[in-house]
Amino acid sequence: MKDKYPMLLVILGAMLWGTTGTAQSFAPAAANPIAIGAVRLAVGGAALCLMASWQKKWTRSNWPIKETFLATLGMACYQPLFFMAVSLTGIAIGTIMTLSSAPIIAGLLEWSFSKKRPAASWWAATGLSIAGCFLLFSNHGSVTIDPVGALLAMGAGASFTVYTLVSKRILKQQPPEATAAVIFGFSALLLAPALFILDISWIATPNGLAVSLHLGLLATAVAYLFFNKGLISVPSSTAVSLSLAEPLTAALLGVFLVGESMASLSWIGIALLLCGIIILTIFPGERKRPSSVKHGLSIKAD
Repeated sequence: MKDKYPMLLVILGAMLWGTTGTAQSFAPAAANPIAIGAVRLAVGGAALCLMASWQKKWTRSNWPIKETFLATLGMACYQPLFFMAVSLTGIAIGTIMTLSSAPIIAGLLEWSFSKKRPAASWWAATGLSIAGCFLLFSNHGSVTIDPVGALLAMGAGASFTVYTLVSKRILKQQPPEATAAVIFGFSALLLAPALFILDISWIATPNGLAVSLHLGLLATAVAYLFFNKGLISVPSSTAVSLSLAEPLTAALLGVFLVGESMASLSWIGIALLLCGIIILTIFPGERKRPSSVKHGLSIKAD
C-alpha cells in the first residue's frame, strides 16, 4: 500500500479540483470566470507562501530558473485559457477537451523527452478514462464545438501538461511546499492585472468570500500540495491521467449535492473513469527506455 500512497495523493488533489465547478455555482452572478481564476490563484498563492514560510521550507539555492519560469507560465496560462474555452464551448465540452487532451499530450511529451514508451497499462487506463469522460457528459444535449474554443481548450490542456512535466523536474531539487508556493505566487502576479481590470466587488458578499476561500485554500493550495507530493514519485503522464478524477468528482457532486440528473450513458462513463483510475493505481506498469538512447540529455520522468 505504501507504494500506492503517492498515487492516492494525486487522486485526492484531483478530487479537490473537482469541487471547483460546484463551488463556482454558488458564486454571485456578477463574478466573471476569469476574475474567479485570478482570485483563486491570488488566495491559493498567498496560502502556499504562508505555509512554506511556517514550515520553513524555503530554500534560495538550486532553483532551476528556466523550469520555474515554464511552470509558472503554464499555470498562469491554464486559468484564462480554460475559462475562455468554457465560455465559448460550454462547461461540458470545454472540460472534456481540456482534460482529455492533457493525458495524451503528457504521454507524447514524456515519450519524446524521456524516450520512455508509456506502459500498456497507461494506454489502456487513459483510453478508458477518456472514453468515460466523453460518455459522462453525453447527456448535455447537442454538441456544437466552436473551433476557437476547441483550440483554447487544447491550449489549456497543454498548459497543465507543461506545468506537470516541468514541476516534476523542480521537485527533484526543491520540496513540494516551496515548489508550489513559488510557482503559484508568480502565477498570481502574472494574473494580478485582471483583479484591477475586472469587477471583483462580489468578493465582499458572503457567498463570494466563501467561494474565494474554498477555491483558493482547498481547490488550489491543498489540492496542488497533494498533487506535488504525489508527483515526486509518480510519472508525469500517469499523474495527468489520474487527474481525470476531477471530472468524475465534479459529476458525482453535481448529482448528489446540486441535484443534477444523469443519463445511463453517463453512469457508464463514470464506471469507465473509475476503471481507468483503478488500473493506473494498481498496475502502474514499467516503462522501458530503448537501449540505443543516451541518458545524458533525457528528462527522467520516474
